[in-house]
Amino acid sequence: MAFSKLSTAVWVAISLCLFQSSVLGVPIRSDISALPHENEIQTRATGGVVSNGGVAVYSINDNDGVGAGSDSYTLYLGNGNTFPQKNRWASFNNMFAANTPHMLSSCSQWSQAQDSSAEVASIRSAIESVAQATRVDHRFILAIMMQESGGCVRVPTTNYGVRNPGLMQDHDGDGTCNSDITGRSSNPCPANEINEMISEGTAGTNAGDGLAATINQSGAGDVTAFYKGARIYNSGSIAASGNLQDGIATHCYASDIANRLTGWVNAPHGCHLDGN
Repeated sequence: MAFSKLSTAVWVAISLCLFQSSVLGVPIRSDISALPHENEIQTRATGGVVSNGGVAVYSINDNDGVGAGSDSYTLYLGNGNTFPQKNRWASFNNMFAANTPHMLSSCSQWSQAQDSSAEVASIRSAIESVAQATRVDHRFILAIMMQESGGCVRVPTTNYGVRNPGLMQDHDGDGTCNSDITGRSSNPCPANEINEMISEGTAGTNAGDGLAATINQSGAGDVTAFYKGARIYNSGSIAASGNLQDGIATHCYASDIANRLTGWVNAPHGCHLDGN
């Protein structure tokens, strides 16, 4: 995602909210996608495509990877150089199958109707189509979507100065089946709306960058482009230290994405940098 710059007062308010949640037991989303995404990089445009041939994907292979991978969590810290290589990533087929039960049950946390099997099928189709159009690895899109919304097609729009709607909690996009503007949710969520949510998070919106652009902005031509791109999507930039756990927003974000790509689904969360 891309962020808009926030005032100190807003960040103080957010920090207080998180403190109250952790201390008083007030339920909050486990991911920073409930928080704003800071936009401070270059000019924004839709239609993003991965430009570095070293990380661009030109054809879709659902059986890429090492099968199911490992449903375990390893804490990854640093600049991405010690994060998993692509030859350790699970296959798209296995990742999608392993995460499907969560997609079918994730909407309950927002008191919304659960995803139907047809809606989950539309998610898969959208990811495949958008991956082909943007040259972003479909497994990376899936991992980010699960991190941001758990695959709930009726996930609420969050807004702490910047609207983050839809499956990818993108930067002020139009695609959503739970509108903060009309106050209505859609059941069923139309396939074209699901496709728009995935596209806006990957190709970008008129207001902010998607995954293709953040991968490009990483400046890397190897697997670290994905982990750096994930951190930029979450927080808008990488800390001056170069360490992906440093800076604002979700400190565990890049590590979480690395683990999702290698098969993590149900194992205990092994990163406590965000106090969870």
